[in-house]
Amino acid sequence: MGDALAVAPRAHSAAHLAPHAKPLPPRPAPYRPTAPVPAAPTWRLPDSDIPLDPGWTFGRLPNGMRYIIRHNATPQGQVVLRLRMDVGSLDEAEGEQGYAHFIEHMAFQGSTHVGRGEMIPLLERHGLAFGADTNAFTNFENTTFHLDLPKNAAGLVDTALMLMRETASELSFLPTAVDNERGVVLAEKRDRNSDGYRASVAASAFFYPQARLNTRWPIGTDETLNAATAERLRAFYRRHYVPAKATLVVVGDVDPAAIEAMIRQRFASWAARPAPPRMKAGPIDPADGGRVSVQLNPSLTESVTLLRTGPIQDEPDTLATRHRNLLRAIGYGIINRRLLHVARQPDAPFRDAAYRTTDNLHAWRTTMLDVDAITGRWRSATQAAITELRRALEQGFAPAEVAEQLAILNGRVEAAATGADTRSHEALVRTALAVAEGDFLPANPRALRDWLATQRATITPETVLAALKAEALPLDNPVILFQGRTAPPGVEAQLRPAVTEALAAALPAPRPVVAGPPPAAFAYTQFGTPGRVVEDRREAELGIRMVRFANGVRLNIKHTDLTRGSALVEMNVDGGQMLATQKNPLAVELVSALPSAGLGRHSRDELESLLAGHPVALGLRAEDETFVSRAQVRSGDIGLQLQVMTAQITDPGWRGEAVELYRQSTNAHFQRIRATPEGVLGARLGAILSDGDPRFSLAPVEAFRALTFERLRADISDRLAHGAIEVAIVGDVDEAEAIRLVAGTLGALPMREADFRPYADQRSRSFTSNRALRTLYHAGPADKALIHITWATRDDSDPDEKQVLNMLHHLMRIQLMDALRQRLGKVYSPSVSSMPSRIWKGYGTFMIQLSVAPQDVPIARAAINDTLAALRRAPVSDDLMLRARAPLLEDFDSVFKSNLGWLSVADRAQTNPDGITRQLKAPGRLTRVTAAQVQAAAARYLTDEGAVNVLVLPDQVLTGDDTRKDSTAARKDGGALGRPAP
Repeated sequence: MGDALAVAPRAHSAAHLAPHAKPLPPRPAPYRPTAPVPAAPTWRLPDSDIPLDPGWTFGRLPNGMRYIIRHNATPQGQVVLRLRMDVGSLDEAEGEQGYAHFIEHMAFQGSTHVGRGEMIPLLERHGLAFGADTNAFTNFENTTFHLDLPKNAAGLVDTALMLMRETASELSFLPTAVDNERGVVLAEKRDRNSDGYRASVAASAFFYPQARLNTRWPIGTDETLNAATAERLRAFYRRHYVPAKATLVVVGDVDPAAIEAMIRQRFASWAARPAPPRMKAGPIDPADGGRVSVQLNPSLTESVTLLRTGPIQDEPDTLATRHRNLLRAIGYGIINRRLLHVARQPDAPFRDAAYRTTDNLHAWRTTMLDVDAITGRWRSATQAAITELRRALEQGFAPAEVAEQLAILNGRVEAAATGADTRSHEALVRTALAVAEGDFLPANPRALRDWLATQRATITPETVLAALKAEALPLDNPVILFQGRTAPPGVEAQLRPAVTEALAAALPAPRPVVAGPPPAAFAYTQFGTPGRVVEDRREAELGIRMVRFANGVRLNIKHTDLTRGSALVEMNVDGGQMLATQKNPLAVELVSALPSAGLGRHSRDELESLLAGHPVALGLRAEDETFVSRAQVRSGDIGLQLQVMTAQITDPGWRGEAVELYRQSTNAHFQRIRATPEGVLGARLGAILSDGDPRFSLAPVEAFRALTFERLRADISDRLAHGAIEVAIVGDVDEAEAIRLVAGTLGALPMREADFRPYADQRSRSFTSNRALRTLYHAGPADKALIHITWATRDDSDPDEKQVLNMLHHLMRIQLMDALRQRLGKVYSPSVSSMPSRIWKGYGTFMIQLSVAPQDVPIARAAINDTLAALRRAPVSDDLMLRARAPLLEDFDSVFKSNLGWLSVADRAQTNPDGITRQLKAPGRLTRVTAAQVQAAAARYLTDEGAVNVLVLPDQVLTGDDTRKDSTAARKDGGALGRPAP
């Protein structure tokens, strides 16, 4: 359903309100109450004229717990569960900050019927990967536990419900488990303590100085987390984890009646207790205004925010409310479209700007204008954005602007109605959780489409402007926040006068609207005589239809019923990163800027007006061997998407303003590199591993600034004009129609090269022989360090050995999680990867990366070395093999349950047919991997002598000589993680 027709769940005011993610546990023998379970009373939704979506089951147990059930077969055979507890950080008393989130962690650390450390292994044995399929999130208002079941077997569903019941009422809070998990929570707090997070915390404190939320960030404080005891956490849990605060959601390929009976059997014995009242996020002062603040942060670009707060407009979900929301959405869309138009102009006054009003945590509403300025130009940027906003609010909108936004909304609503019967589990879960939030009703997408058609006469420039003004707070006396890396001279004193001047200035005469009628219709509908099909066959194993046209273009088609009315279209053109050589390593760097340049006969702005309501994509990126354009479109827009793709390679826009936007983004990136350990590692690792090969090393910023479209045109035009092309279309697609559409677009082009080039001279990639420990330094928080290890492995030419490495990868992560998180409590989420290359002959890597506190580096090193030694010394147990293998097998099984999975084998099905065979045989190969093979691979590849170790430490560990901050210090190696020499 289009967002404009929904009462959106109450928006958080900034990204800093993002939840804290984590995974969930498993459980053994289920317990069953012996007393008969009384019938569940009906959960009555609020009265409304909203046409409700059929298929939902809503219920409430006598103890007050609610549940929502929905049968859905997209994809078949899978089930998704969510347990939402209306318990968040706002519910914490003084001294309890971080407890709601801490309890979320404790859900994995033992309960009445599941021992400590048993939950995650139990789920892994059933094929659920920790983090991907088992997770949990805590925010200001609620904690939600996630289980995504790969199978709908009754026993697995029953186990999942048992685990949810354990989480709801049976957690153990063993003191030793609390002490251990405290370290994990503090590690997560350290990992999430980014510049962006700190900027958001500081901004919130300035914008809402009286609000409770400023002292209730979900992660908590070091003081309260260190003081948390098992008794205090248990008391919070007992107080807040009560049935009246619980909503269980089950969506998937299940019988709702059977699930309802299982829920009643599992949860009816949960004793009801009084639910504490919800705490509000405020208060705020609606009269607040006139204040100014300058906040500095090394990762931030220069920006100015104007903001006002006011009372929330708490509106029930009715058709009248949705009509007002529709009008408001169109109004905000028009204003932000105008701001985007300005940002795209040559020598634009700002990089970006946005205007919006949000409801914050059910407590207040906020209207703000955010302006992202070019460094040193905050004043002109702010005044230009204010002028555009005033033009809209004082001079009104044009019919063409309203029509453009309405076309966009119509397209979304039509897509939602067409695909209503094939919505994903996750999409339906989001709807269910919004219902649980209490301000949303599950509307019938088709009925909403029909309703919208009756409202068009009421959608005028005047009604749109009136609805927007009725919600938006006037920014006539805003609080003003400047954020940036450095403070321009006098900025704090000049902010308010600059804003006041722009608010009082006479407006220029109205100018032509952005969305005025384009100069002509879409110019790219004819590409020549439609191509002739010279080969048409069907692949035997998966039924992919493979077509080749006379000009050499290949087309692969796979019809699926996974998403009705929708399809994925992908075009691969020969070239990509193969054009980047040691002499010209940045040859294709500017390809990412081409979409912003539009097409030869249409600017990006014109395209957005011409194609409004048709969500096609203008995009091109340079991948390893090809230039790739991919889009998800409505089935009826496949032809238009193919026209856009064909125009993208035959007549790119080459407009210089796109290069300027790219340079601004590049400058900002380079300014942020040293602000985090991850930034420093990302900037240096490629050069370290390749001994400075320019293709894999970060060039100086001056090299990026020197890039031009003239140079890019010289480097890639031959490939765009002559390179081999392979197209794939997957989804709800008519095969004959797809062939006709490609014949009239890519198939109508002049002759292409018959095959993708081998680029044999580009297939070599060296791995450094220097095994000295590199120590790098970052300018971020003093409590952050990174340990990174890389080993050389092999390419992926041997599919059996690839699966051995796959198992080694997952076994290593399980064992590092067990050692560093479960036993030591020192790490939040270790990262492990195995990447045998398909591109670089003989090349592959195996990597481990940990974020730790600097003082814990020796402990983490020892744990890694012990884990490596154990893997090399003896085969792992059958149980560990099962825990690693089961989720991987489920991943393979899921490939053909999504269009994206199908596309992964259809994209190059003709020129890389081995990909199909590998995909089909991979589960069998994985199943045959033995523990002895894994041990042999660890002994062969993951040696102490073969490890390349990189340690990233904070600047604060240096004593005196700051010239070493960007140096690479070679130290004597001592094992897989060498000890730095004193």
